[in-house]
Amino acid sequence: MSHTALLLAFSLFTATSFASAQNARDIVRQAVQTELVSARNDHSHWMYFETDRQPDKSIRQWVAEARSVSLNRVVERNGELLPDYQQRQEMTSFINDPQAQKKKRKGSQHDDEQAAELLKILPDAFIWSVEGEKGSEIRLHFAPNPQFDPPDLEARVFAAMEGEMVIDRRQHRIATLKGRLIRDVKIAYGLLGELKAGGTFDVERRELTPQVWEITETHVHINGHALIFKTISENEDDVKSHFKQIDQTTSLQEAKQELLRLSADPSKEEARVSVVQH
Repeated sequence: MSHTALLLAFSLFTATSFASAQNARDIVRQAVQTELVSARNDHSHWMYFETDRQPDKSIRQWVAEARSVSLNRVVERNGELLPDYQQRQEMTSFINDPQAQKKKRKGSQHDDEQAAELLKILPDAFIWSVEGEKGSEIRLHFAPNPQFDPPDLEARVFAAMEGEMVIDRRQHRIATLKGRLIRDVKIAYGLLGELKAGGTFDVERRELTPQVWEITETHVHINGHALIFKTISENEDDVKSHFKQIDQTTSLQEAKQELLRLSADPSKEEARVSVVQH
């Protein structure tokens, strides 16, 4: 091949690669915009069963998203079944505690805001490429974009990930997002802490009813330390199932009655929605 032909071939390859990356980024950008709009417009409320495992605690519980704040009916804590009277007592205590409700609302709002901010940086924080398509789903690979300047610590950790995302092309919705921390993330040059490379996260989402998607599984395993003695690890496996839609005007007292109608054993409850479980 002549020198001129070699340059032409290289130019065509570079242009094609850039177009492919740009197309992949546009797909991600459209999905992010759809998710942000849907989050603002989705006013559906749900009741579901949740299993949440962390290194220092584990909880199995029914959750009802009431009008003002969600109500939990804990049926098992750290491997021990809670007697019925204690389940009722804990719910009643929460219903009668405005400060606890306020704290929970504030925490939920913070989580929602942080999730939205991380969503917004997705297109630019990574270099995207299309890995394959199957049916209505498209699988994309992402790797850190060296030109991206993370605005905060959460974004720094997020932007140090490499992994894949699956998008439903018909609705432009994110179905799965999986990543692995490919380098250590130091806090204040390592003086205040460090997150170790190799940590992983996995978020699974499903369509519960037409146009309504919810997170059904979250698995986060990131290890590190801060100030030598304090851990800043994030290790959690959270799985939600047995979804049932409830009225958005449901009060806490009504939510309590709904939760008490359910069996403490979710296996005795019929699946409330056609969600594919893994």
